Amino acid sequence: MKRLCAIIATLCVGAAVWAQEITWMNYAQPQEKAIMEKVIEKFEKAHPGVKIKFISVTMDQFGPKIQAALAANNLPDVFYVGPEAIRTYVDNKKLLSLTPYVEGAKKSGMNVNDIYENALNKYRYDGKKVGTGDLWALPKDLGPFAFGYNKDLFKKAGIPLPDKDKPYTFAEFTDVCKKLTKDVNGDGKMDQWGTGLNVRWSFIQFAWGNGGDFLDASKTKVDIANPKFYEALQYWADHTLKDGITPTMGEAQSMDTYQRWLKGEIAFFPVAPWDLAAFKNLSFEYDVIPWPVGKAGMKSATWVGSVGYGVAANTKHPELAAEFALYLSADKEAMEMMTDMDLQIPNLKSLAPRYVNKPGYPANRQEYIDIINDYGRSWPAEFTYNAVWFDEFWINIQTVLDGKVTAKEYCEKMQPKMQKLLDRANSKMKK
Repeated sequence: MKRLCAIIATLCVGAAVWAQEITWMNYAQPQEKAIMEKVIEKFEKAHPGVKIKFISVTMDQFGPKIQAALAANNLPDVFYVGPEAIRTYVDNKKLLSLTPYVEGAKKSGMNVNDIYENALNKYRYDGKKVGTGDLWALPKDLGPFAFGYNKDLFKKAGIPLPDKDKPYTFAEFTDVCKKLTKDVNGDGKMDQWGTGLNVRWSFIQFAWGNGGDFLDASKTKVDIANPKFYEALQYWADHTLKDGITPTMGEAQSMDTYQRWLKGEIAFFPVAPWDLAAFKNLSFEYDVIPWPVGKAGMKSATWVGSVGYGVAANTKHPELAAEFALYLSADKEAMEMMTDMDLQIPNLKSLAPRYVNKPGYPANRQEYIDIINDYGRSWPAEFTYNAVWFDEFWINIQTVLDGKVTAKEYCEKMQPKMQKLLDRANSKMKK
């Protein structure tokens, strides 16, 4: 009888312990998920009785699932939230302020001040302006969108490798891409191209590199009718329309340019930190350089993405959930694991040398740190209450890429439409 009571008591204690379960939901590629599972295992070992229920989905699945959880008021305890969504989540009281927990972590010795300040500022919000106020999420990372190139193709063509410190001008970039666009096997069809970029994610670098932007300095006015902007867009469209340095629409449909890059058929392609684990076994050497600029002397610019660890306002375990978010974002050993396995650039500034000096490709990892510290920019929609105005730009962008309208015509037509949507968003923010 005593033994039975002891067994029952043990089971009850176990049930009570395992009641400390928190759910974490993210999106990840398979290699990212495998790394995160190892990071979770370390946290669970340091917290006996705590269970992390890990739900990892694809990026396409994540949005609908989170929206469904929002509608049901059943958000995961910890989940990814982007900087552009902070205002909406906070205004609707869906996020827990992490400021008290961060301050507590500082007192306990965790060096939260070692996190890049521009990463933290993406998740501060005072009820009116992003960048100040309480912390509503902790950065998973900063993701500088660098420009990669296939070194083997350059060597085979006898073309000097790009200067890692001096960006190509638009004219120089087109010229070298033409030299790298070839019918390699002599069958009359192109099977190697200078580049092949996604307009939604890669055009903005060319606009910034030409001195243009979607918004003016006040971040309240759409500025795409500016010649600096639409000239960059026309230059982009002409890669296919006039210069022939990208796969045609049909060629891109038969195999997307990402797969062509992996096969070594594309000379220039974006290489972000989250790609490195997937690119580990590429059959060619590659490196990263600054994005092209309109003219000599202009400054290269690129996007610095981020996603944060948010904690649901109604979590049953706020302290544990906040501690787990802090662990993922700022724990040195966890960050070393993520860095060494090439999941990301470390959030901690003190670990930058560890990242930069890693062997293998790309050799110029310093480029990522330079983007973070020097010339990286936020996505335009991060400055506005929603992205509806920004999304409008892309709806009919194919008409420019197909040559049905000029970039100038398109931008002059779209600017007032986008401005109307932006004004509506700003009005919503004031309310």
